Amino acid sequence: MSERKQKPPVPIAVSLLSGGIAGGVEAGATYPFEFAKTRAQLRNEPGVKSPRNPFAVVNAVYRNEGLRALYKGCGALVFGSIAKDAVRFLSFDTIKNAFRDPETGALTPARNMLAGMSAGGLASIFAVTPTERIKTALIDDARGARRYRSTMHAVRLVVREDGLKGLYRGFAGTTLKQASATSFRMGSYNILKDYQEVRDIPQNTAMNFVNGSVAGVITTLCTQPFDTIKTRSQAAQVTTTAEAVKSILRDGGAAGFWRGTIMRLGRTVFSGGILFTTAEAVSKVLTPMVQKVEKVAL
Repeated sequence: MSERKQKPPVPIAVSLLSGGIAGGVEAGATYPFEFAKTRAQLRNEPGVKSPRNPFAVVNAVYRNEGLRALYKGCGALVFGSIAKDAVRFLSFDTIKNAFRDPETGALTPARNMLAGMSAGGLASIFAVTPTERIKTALIDDARGARRYRSTMHAVRLVVREDGLKGLYRGFAGTTLKQASATSFRMGSYNILKDYQEVRDIPQNTAMNFVNGSVAGVITTLCTQPFDTIKTRSQAAQVTTTAEAVKSILRDGGAAGFWRGTIMRLGRTVFSGGILFTTAEAVSKVLTPMVQKVEKVAL
């Protein structure tokens, strides 16, 4: 086992750009799974059993509503994911660097998780809650009322009818979900990466993808109840977080909080791999460029 070398901090511009690009790629590539999961978590339609197989949901929507319907709300999620992951990677790297041991550069697992939790809270405030609210409302609206003609039309209608606070419906559930999810996702990924680097395990594309997928599974299993509450509270029908919790218990009991777990796993296994593989690849390209610019500036 080789002695661990202290790594230089990731430049701010690299964290921001690699996170944003990775978030957009990940959201667009895995959106049908997100669509299926959200549909399953919304209120049950009378006499219709809630589906569990994401492929069955995708297939049914494609047959009955067309390919375009599978991407209802995708624009809102992609835009939100670019902003969310830019904020998330930037704040995580910044907080992580502040938490490192000044002499060795080491970061304990607990501090890795705390840095992720802080980053998730910031992302929820500045990006996630409004975009998740619009995405969820669009998917819910497409099941029946079909009042929203586009993402921007949905934004205008929500603000007109419910004020700016309408964009922050489900803020408590979303923030709990984001803080916990980012803590587990970013924290577990970096714990795995640190463990492997100490043991000289190469960090190539395949290993980045595997680590990201493992982090995605851990995140889903540990945070699913928060995700279900968030989805219910952000439906097209105005609902508070407390009302969302009551409706989940009424529809499915305690097990209802875990509705959509299999569907979310189908997405997070791929999304975790795609997110971190893309972020690492972009970071490798951008870091030398940014460092060169910084040297010239000095």
